[in-house]
Amino acid sequence: MARVLLYDLAHGRSGDKGDTVNVGVIARRIEYWEIIRSALSAERVAQHFAGMFDGRLDRYELPNLHALNFLLHGALDGGGTVSLMTDAQGKTFSTAMLRMELEVPDEVAALVSRRHE
Repeated sequence: MARVLLYDLAHGRSGDKGDTVNVGVIARRIEYWEIIRSALSAERVAQHFAGMFDGRLDRYELPNLHALNFLLHGALDGGGTVSLMTDAQGKTFSTAMLRMELEVPDEVAALVSRRHE
């Protein structure tokens, strides 16, 4: 097993609705979908963002898109119109998510390393 950044396996998008951040993670290749689906449990994502939200975390699978969607409630200090946070719309949460490290089989790590050549 090897460790790679989630960024090497997926794209990410994030935004807001009120005081909730929405983070989408989309597999770059269909071969990565099961790795991502298994690794990104609600508990693991909640741990990754510990201290950055104070509500519940919801996880949704979108298997037809090879994607996951997470809602982090209570993450924006009340929401974009009232918050003094630097990122009151939650745009950088996907970047923070993609910096997670995941354990992957060596053959997947080899595929990822070729992407950087």
